Amino acid sequence: MPLSERARVEVYLPDLPRAAYQTLLNELAEEFTYTFGGCTIIRGLDGSYLSQAGSQIQDRINLIYTDTPYAFEEHFEVVSAYAEKLKAAVDAALEEEAVLITAAKIYHAE
Repeated sequence: MPLSERARVEVYLPDLPRAAYQTLLNELAEEFTYTFGGCTIIRGLDGSYLSQAGSQIQDRINLIYTDTPYAFEEHFEVVSAYAEKLKAAVDAALEEEAVLITAAKIYHAE
């Protein structure tokens, strides 16, 4: 069975008890589900990052990801533009300096 290349998009959100964070997580889940057919949410991960002020910050992270139907290399511009739009939406929804959005090449067995 051959493997097929896909692009995975991941969003790492701080797990804070504020409505805006839970609302955004729910909106991303809806976006990924309707756009790409589903998503996975992993809640309560431990994270650490260096703030813009140079302090080490410990926080809890929720990871939400989806696998797109796009081959990563063949549709790099499409995936990149989608990640940029996600980043803009996250920045508009939250006052947060540490939200990471990634895109990576993965392989599915079909």
